[in-house]
Amino acid sequence: MDAVRIMWRITRLNFRAQLEYRAEFLMNIAIGAIWQVSVVVFATVLLARFTGMGGWDSSDVLLIPATRMLAHGLFVLFLGRVHGLGRSIQEGRIEAYLLRPMPVYRQIQLQFFPTNAIGDLTVAVGLMAGALSRSHLQWTAGRTAYLVAAVLGGMLLEAALFTVVAAASLRFPAADYWGNWLEELLGTFGSYPLNVLPRAVGGFLTYGLPLAFVAYFPAAVLTGHGHDTGAPYWLAALSPALGVLAYLAARLLWRRSLAHYTGVGG
Repeated sequence: MDAVRIMWRITRLNFRAQLEYRAEFLMNIAIGAIWQVSVVVFATVLLARFTGMGGWDSSDVLLIPATRMLAHGLFVLFLGRVHGLGRSIQEGRIEAYLLRPMPVYRQIQLQFFPTNAIGDLTVAVGLMAGALSRSHLQWTAGRTAYLVAAVLGGMLLEAALFTVVAAASLRFPAADYWGNWLEELLGTFGSYPLNVLPRAVGGFLTYGLPLAFVAYFPAAVLTGHGHDTGAPYWLAALSPALGVLAYLAARLLWRRSLAHYTGVGG
């Protein structure tokens, strides 16, 4: 409980520090929202010009970017500071974290308040509301609970991927550039049914880089397309649990990598 109180106090101070510059605060929120314009345009074109994609009805397809964006917005808000950690390592700032009586990973997440996450989440919530209003599904308690679990699992899976990059950056600081590549892949392919892509690409985004588990598989299970994803149905259905397991494994890798960290100079 002491740790929770300290985290809450630091977060409040970070938030108040952001409010000191109101214009910049509002601009960062706007930047977070504008960054997602491409997804909003995709959703608008999908609903206005197409009846579906890859055998999916347009209302079903809309659930994929809505789930991905909501998971991403929560990731940015709660765990996103791990993205771009390589710069702190290259500049030697992480050494200061090693001297403080608080876990390094927690200190990284408490560096600043991510104001842009407010813009991300505003767009994501609006898109999810639109997806649910157009959905033909009956949102029972079980289906709703699965959607919530899928969003949280997607958040943790994205956090796991960037935590792995951060762990690699402890040994190879230039590995931080992999994070930019990963962000591009998530933004490019995360909003579409992967069955419209070549089988080799879909296989890589499922078993090589598990992007499919963030939103595509959960949306497929919810909309009745779970047997047509090219992966076993049970694997697609376990997407939320995979996010939890992947995050725990990534944190274990982070601890081991940090224990062998010797500084930028070796």
